[in-house]
Amino acid sequence: MFERYAIFYTPTGALADFGAKWLGWDSAHGRAQVQPEITGIDVPTITQTPRKYGLHGTLKAPFKLAQGCDLAQLQDVAAGFAAGQSQFEIGALALRHDSGFVALRPRSQQVELRDFAAATVIAFDWFRAALTDADIARRRETNLTPRQDQQMLDWGYPFIFDDFHFHLTLSGRMGANEAAQVIDALSPRLESIVPTPFVIDTITLMGQDDQGMFHQIHRYTLTG
Repeated sequence: MFERYAIFYTPTGALADFGAKWLGWDSAHGRAQVQPEITGIDVPTITQTPRKYGLHGTLKAPFKLAQGCDLAQLQDVAAGFAAGQSQFEIGALALRHDSGFVALRPRSQQVELRDFAAATVIAFDWFRAALTDADIARRRETNLTPRQDQQMLDWGYPFIFDDFHFHLTLSGRMGANEAAQVIDALSPRLESIVPTPFVIDTITLMGQDDQGMFHQIHRYTLTG
């Protein structure tokens, strides 16, 4: 039994292979990876924070199961949700240093992507156990806006709905100069393996083990 669950978007193919090696964790197969050596960049250190998640875009943030819910129910709802959603394009992704970390982000925010993420949040929320006082206090250390604070209280996570910004995280927090160096190093590695246009075609049910690492439970193709 996993300690927490989440709904992510996770890539496949060459981008997934790159992400597993860059972050040092292959969430699809549940195993550590040898990270690349890049002159002037301490890859293990700068990827320490996002490593446990694997390469992903958050749709429904990690949550503990509410009392009375189980994994089988969660899998059933995930399958039904995916069957009712259509695949869609989100244009091109670009490496950017936003919100203090480096990530692949859409060049433009799209309504369809925002609405899809919102639908995911709502569809799976009844599985979510209420936040503890410690959870709330930890979230409030990040200087939330009043709207984000209320979203955290209502939905378990602050950065949803109009505050949602899709991203595939590639680093922990860093300054602008260090981020520029990382972007320069990653750009040629990613140029040929990031699909354009980028297609959201699946959701992935993830589980977090007792060591804090996330594992793919199942990837569901959007077939609506």
